[in-house]
Amino acid sequence: MLPIATLNSADAAAAVLDETRVAILATLREPGSAASVAAKLAAPRQRIGYHVRALERAGLVVPVTERTHGGLVERLVQASAAGYVVAPQALGPLAPDATTIADRFSTGYQLAVASRIIHDLTDLRARAERARKTVPTLTLDTRVRVASAEAQQAFATDLANAVARVIEKHHDDRTPGGRTFACAVTVHPNVNTSDAGGSQ
Repeated sequence: MLPIATLNSADAAAAVLDETRVAILATLREPGSAASVAAKLAAPRQRIGYHVRALERAGLVVPVTERTHGGLVERLVQASAAGYVVAPQALGPLAPDATTIADRFSTGYQLAVASRIIHDLTDLRARAERARKTVPTLTLDTRVRVASAEAQQAFATDLANAVARVIEKHHDDRTPGGRTFACAVTVHPNVNTSDAGGSQ
């Protein structure tokens, strides 16, 4: 089971947009059968079996093994991942495009950049899997608390200048065979409501 998988097509995204199917996938983080899932969800077995088959056709549920009970063969299946993200590829022409958003300080632009990252990582991971390689990535995820709006502005300025210095130091557009990496730095208010300053 993958820790996270992306839903790349409209069909795959549509297959999971149902309360019952979400509950089934959550239950099938551990191997189970349609009967065992139905028992856990207190739902009719036939109904659960229908949804399990639909999820399997979409690649969201995969067969694991079979076991025999009293001469009957029971198929065990499992969710293909512990969690899912709908990739922009699934939205086709409705996928956000950062180049069309003029306000670089808006949440719309930030969301569009985040969407582009998901798009690129989805494509890169698929290529890497076919080549049996890994994707070189780096993620920095932290929190910073500032005292005031003025300190917030100073932090933003210092961060932007520091990133610019690092990029200027390492950027090389002359050496043959070099590697180009996309670098996006985003900052937004912390959503932890226990932090009184987090939503300022």
